[in-house]
Amino acid sequence: MFVAADHLRLFDQADQLIHMLANSDIAARYRACKVQMAEDEEAQTLIRKFTALREKYNEVQRFGRYHPDFDRVIRQMMDVKRELDLNDTIASYKKAEEDFEKLLVEISRSLATSVSPSIKVPTGDPFFDRGCGGGCGAGGACGCH
Repeated sequence: MFVAADHLRLFDQADQLIHMLANSDIAARYRACKVQMAEDEEAQTLIRKFTALREKYNEVQRFGRYHPDFDRVIRQMMDVKRELDLNDTIASYKKAEEDFEKLLVEISRSLATSVSPSIKVPTGDPFFDRGCGGGCGAGGACGCH
């Protein structure tokens, strides 16, 4: 059973981990890429263009092929998405964000498995986030017994 002192020690250690993460090279690169993207007018124009088109895309998706603008909006969405993906500033930001997310997932997984290998940790990947569906003790695909 935890006592108040144990809780305080855990909170102090969590604060240390947060400080280490916030001051890491990977976090610094993420913040730098975020600032660079915010200051890049071409990137911001593309983002605004994508956001406006996404509203049209969502409307078209509600009706599917029956919407009169379906083909045109889908094609525009693919073109804008390609522009976003090919923009160096946006690509750098996405890569830095993905790298930082991977680090957080690794830390979460390490913390969880140190307690029990059957604790599920969201990874952002639906293939790996699937559990046995019955919780621990169900003997399902996750291997818990």
